[in-house]
Amino acid sequence: MMTTNERLIVGLDVPTVKEAEAIVTAIGDDVIFYKIGYQLVFAGGLEFARELAQSGRKIFLDMKLLDIDNTVASGVENIAKMGMSMLTLHAYPKAMRAAVAAAKGSDLTLLGVTVLTSMDDADLVEAGYQGDARSLVLKRAEQAREAGMGGIVCSAEESSAVRDIVGPDMAVVTPGIRPTGADAGDQKRVVTPFDAIQGGSSHLVVGRPIVKAADPKAAARAILDEMLRASFPANR
Repeated sequence: MMTTNERLIVGLDVPTVKEAEAIVTAIGDDVIFYKIGYQLVFAGGLEFARELAQSGRKIFLDMKLLDIDNTVASGVENIAKMGMSMLTLHAYPKAMRAAVAAAKGSDLTLLGVTVLTSMDDADLVEAGYQGDARSLVLKRAEQAREAGMGGIVCSAEESSAVRDIVGPDMAVVTPGIRPTGADAGDQKRVVTPFDAIQGGSSHLVVGRPIVKAADPKAAARAILDEMLRASFPANR
């Protein structure tokens, strides 16, 4: 059983390592899991990720890899050596199979990104896909399971259906989480922390509602409390 603070992943979507360090310091021990993506990676974030991992924190490296098999495999091998806990790649079958083979024997959990939470059905049509977002998410969940991936990234709107497909052991990681009353920003498929946990999500990724808050520690605690109430409804 994971503790609640192992299930909340704070997205360090800030422009500098200095700002990221300040957020981690402000939150303290309430959160042990952090996401580092493109914005911070290209500002020295990879070394910062390594340092956080060495300090005992868990790191979700959100790189959304997609390339020829050999390139994906080579990248995964090096990322596994960095001590990262989770890594994303786009849920294309060939890429997932190459990544799974490369990560074998490591503690790295590979996550297949299904459909970005900033995209809706119209965006997929514009990108050349047929069908709706939900159908594509479920298809890619099946493919991720068959490839031996460690988990899936999807909107919490689809997490219950995805959980039915991938079973109890794979991670179901959901971004686009917004506390009740919060601004959705550029996300189009958003869900509250309570509903996400109730729907079968194993991990929630929360960025702006925490890192942009006047008090990041208090914001993180409020979300953790909501997650706890969802996990144990008798506490409501």
